[in-house]
Parts: sequence; C-alpha cells; structure tokens
Amino acid sequence: MTEGVFGRESGHEQVVYCQDQQTGLKAIIAIHSTALGPSLGGTRFYPYASEQDALEDVLALSQGMSYKNALAGLDLGGGKAVIIGDPATVKSEPLLRAYGRFVESLGGRYITACDVGTYVADMDVVARESRFVTGRSPDEGGAGDSSVLTAFGVFQGMLASAEHRWGSTDLRGRRVGVAGVGKVGRILVGHLVEAGAEVVVTDVADAAIDRVRAAHPSVTAVASTAELETADLDIYAPCALGGALDDDMVARLRAEIVCGAANNQLAHPGVEKLLDERGILFAPDYLVNSGGVIQVSDELRGFDFERAKRKVSDLFATTKRVYALAEDEGVPPVTAADRLAERRMAEVSRLRSIVGPTSVR
Repeated sequence: MTEGVFGRESGHEQVVYCQDQQTGLKAIIAIHSTALGPSLGGTRFYPYASEQDALEDVLALSQGMSYKNALAGLDLGGGKAVIIGDPATVKSEPLLRAYGRFVESLGGRYITACDVGTYVADMDVVARESRFVTGRSPDEGGAGDSSVLTAFGVFQGMLASAEHRWGSTDLRGRRVGVAGVGKVGRILVGHLVEAGAEVVVTDVADAAIDRVRAAHPSVTAVASTAELETADLDIYAPCALGGALDDDMVARLRAEIVCGAANNQLAHPGVEKLLDERGILFAPDYLVNSGGVIQVSDELRGFDFERAKRKVSDLFATTKRVYALAEDEGVPPVTAADRLAERRMAEVSRLRSIVGPTSVR
C-alpha cells in the first residue's frame, strides 16, 4: 500500500494505492474529507483504460461523496474506491478479501459500500476482513439493496421540484421521461405510475423495458435516449450513465425539470448555467440520489428500514431549501447545493476546536 501525492494537489486528505500481486488486486482509495466524520462511499469495480483514468474517477467521485453526505445531513465525510479490472473476469473471493484488508488498515477513516461492478454479496465477502463495510445483506445484519430508497429519494426530489415549478406536488397528468430503467429507474417508474404521471421510458436493454411494461402496462417506451430527450416532457429523469447532460443535449431538451438518479449528470462545469438560462429546473443529482447512502449509513446504527426511509423523506425539504437559496442568491441550484454543503462542513468542522467540559475538583 502506497500513498500518492495527488491528494495534496486535489484537496483530498488521503489517496491510497492498494496492490496485491497474488490476487491481482489493483485499487485506489480516495478520502476527500473527514470534516463531518469518517468518509463513506462505494467501491467501483471497472476495467479502466489506464491507472490515470481510474485516479481521475476516484478523485471526482470521492469529492462528490463529501457534498452528497453533507447535504443528506449525515455525520460522514466523502470517500470512494475503485478496483481496476473487469469484474466479470478478475473478481474473486481472495481479491475481495485482500481489498477488505486494505480497507481495514485505514482504521475506519474510510467506510465502503457497493457501487458499479460490486454488489451486496461482494460486500459480505469484504466484511469478512474489515469492520468498515456497509451495504451488506440482511443475513449479515446489513440493509441489502439500496435501490429502493435511492428511487424513493429521487421521487421526493421530483415532488419538491414540481412544487417549486408548478406550485403543487401533484404529478397527475404530468409526462415524465425516464432514461434507464434498471434497478433504480424501474422502482422510480412505480412511484410515478402510482402518482398518476404519464411515464415514457427508454433503456439499452430490451429486457429492462419489458419488465417495466409487464409491471406497469400504461408505460410507453421509445427506441433511444435521443428520442426521449426531444419528446414533449414535463420532467426528464436520467437514471443511467453519468455525463448525459451536455451542451447539445440541453439545447434539445424540452422538459421543464430534470431530476434523476444518475451520478455526475453534468458533462462539464457550466452546463448548470445553460440549464438555468433555458429555464430548466435542475435537481442536483448528488442531492436527490442520496437515498442509497442514507440507507447504507443506517447500518452503522443497526439497520432500521423505517428510520432510514424517514431520513430519506427529508430530501423533499432539503431540495426546497436548495431552490430557495438559488433564488435568493441568483445562482443555479447546483451552486446553491454546493454552498449549503460547504457551509455545513465548515460549521461542523469548526466544532472540533471546542474543548469539552473538564471535571472540577
């Protein structure tokens, strides 16, 4: 295990390289901030083209987790890990256990969970070597699949967005396009149908569309994301890959609100201003999709689904706070969300300088 210098350059507290030749493990753990508490973020298992690509991804993702956890009201900082390789070919019990030992060696500064390429069963294996693992199976005392509360949180953000834009949370008759109906998108569709929305979906996997339409016959489908982007929608919900909102896409988009589950939806800095200039209300993704991290963080207290769901319900009020601040300060919602997160991190971090009471003799 070696520590890189990149953390100092990027504002990260710590960047750790993890390698075990016997199992083939090559991983990077990035701790962006522990201002609010131990850093929490998932482990992404992905066949990066280069180590530099992996580093850039983990630095960006870990910073995003600091803001996500702060906005979610958690006493947790931001961290992330990436394992370099194709999980379909190199993932194994020894590799995951080797990774768990590296997580354990950080002494609780980083707490891991699932992400792209890792699953609940994988976290159960990692937890055999480390105490600092969430997202485990219910059989192992964990919360299980976090998709349920991730989708519920996005739905809360969507209701808050509707109220801000139209003065009501009523989605009856509103046309909502969902791009990507895997685990989170599929559950989100269920909430929307129940709320009376007219739902249009697309996905690269025909099987995913078939599952949604079998469960909800009123849902219609289009052939591609490009077709969905230019459809007459009230709300567009990107729930697949990140970087979907670029300059060209924003110029084509007809929806009044963008609120979805995908991470890192903005292709580059400045897209949030383009959305604002077009009058499109953008719900910051790292706010509305934080239901999953709220769910797995509840494991640290002994998981209680109803308690976690109540915490996720608070995302409605937080989203409204972001919109109110954006209007008051004349900035896009992303800027307002960043400011709220940064203020909380600064204020809580300052409390560490306060010395507790001492006994008087």
